[in-house]
Amino acid sequence: MSKSLVEHLDVLIVGAGLSGIGAAVHLQNEAPTKKFAIIEGRDNLGGTWDLFRYPGIRSDSDMYTLGYGFKPWTKERAIASGDSILDYLWETVSEHDLKRHIKFGHHVRRAEWSSDSSLWTVQIDHLGETLTITCSFLFMCSGYYNYRAGFSPEFPGRERFSGPVIHPQHWPTDLDYADKNVVVIGSGATAITLIPNLAATARKVTMLQRSPSYVAIDQAIDQKAIRLRKRFGDRLGYRMVRQRNTKRQQKMYKLAQSRPDEFKAALFKDIRDLVGQDYLDKHFTPTYQPWDQRVCLIPDGDFFQAIKFGKADVATGRIRSFTENGIELESGDEIPADIIVTATGLELVSLGEVDFFVDDEQVDFSQRWTYKGLAYSGVPNLAFTFGYVNTSWTVRAELVAKFVCRLLNHMDKAGTGAVTPTLRPSDAAMPKKSFIEGFTSGYFQRANGVLPRQGDRAPWINPQNHAATKKLLGAPFDDGVLKFEAR
Repeated sequence: MSKSLVEHLDVLIVGAGLSGIGAAVHLQNEAPTKKFAIIEGRDNLGGTWDLFRYPGIRSDSDMYTLGYGFKPWTKERAIASGDSILDYLWETVSEHDLKRHIKFGHHVRRAEWSSDSSLWTVQIDHLGETLTITCSFLFMCSGYYNYRAGFSPEFPGRERFSGPVIHPQHWPTDLDYADKNVVVIGSGATAITLIPNLAATARKVTMLQRSPSYVAIDQAIDQKAIRLRKRFGDRLGYRMVRQRNTKRQQKMYKLAQSRPDEFKAALFKDIRDLVGQDYLDKHFTPTYQPWDQRVCLIPDGDFFQAIKFGKADVATGRIRSFTENGIELESGDEIPADIIVTATGLELVSLGEVDFFVDDEQVDFSQRWTYKGLAYSGVPNLAFTFGYVNTSWTVRAELVAKFVCRLLNHMDKAGTGAVTPTLRPSDAAMPKKSFIEGFTSGYFQRANGVLPRQGDRAPWINPQNHAATKKLLGAPFDDGVLKFEAR
């Protein structure tokens, strides 16, 4: 491979999904003197919303909060399809003239920080060449999961099954499931989304889950939000709905943590009304508490409607083996299948699987402490975006983008060229806590060796409370942790 220096930038944004595009808009508006580019490994923007192509792909939270604070969501459906989210992103790019800043088909492979020059040197693969970009600040907006493959456990007897086994992350465009028996393994957002869409033409779709998960039914079209937009206009009405929904999401999370029985009662009533007590007891009454794992959203109860009309079903149990014609459970029950879909989750990675070095020493992020859930101890001039798990991703992503812009402006004013989160002597004995406390979803548990640790004191914490996060990210920079160095 040939190597060539492309350019020097003030800020390099990695990833052109919701986080990266939002970061670029905030950078333009709040730190307008900064020269920047957006590096995207794929040939389209959108990240998640371009990668996943399975039937029915949609948001798992409302677009009044998953959308940007600066760009009203004006379509009718609050729970939006993947295509409409991608359209929304392209509109944002057009309105803010961002396309000229995006480099598609560029894969970041390595990033090296030099304290001597206060620069990142970033190696990028593009069309068989290795390109080099230097930048003063690196803003990682590349998401948190492996784009090459999802998580797919080893199933006994898999080679015996005569039909196709599909992971939703690699959905074939020509897959014919009409009048077929389909088994979907998993009970997360992907499975819940897939099943009613497959059931429209399949003979029968069965969701096979190892144990029950919590699900919540909500409206796909928020009529009150539409009335507010009509009364107050798109911009003000959108802002009002966004604030209301963010507060509601946080309130529901707090209720689930403090009064779980009360929270569960409302969820269970909706399910009971659609499919009955027996079905609720057997398949939708988890053994863990709500929001120990993510609660899946079912717009308009479409998943349960498919069950009610006999097009879908649920089986709860452990797999003994795949067979030639389906799946045998440990209970002895057999589920016939022509197609098996392994909706078994994501494989988490750290910062897009880029190799990072600080002064020639490779960085193991799992051994670092997270600074406010957006930076790492001992790693200069780098921020990463990670949203909430209990509220829409973008709500926190925009707080992170605003923090980065404020930090860059502060550094310019102070005449500093490098900033490094640095442990204080009193921080050395902090207890090691997981990146997100109390969240037991499988994909997070599998990522314990990937994500950084948090401590028990600010600013080495990553709260999943919106008010606490706003206070944490809005605090002054002279916190005794951020170490600034002159250019």
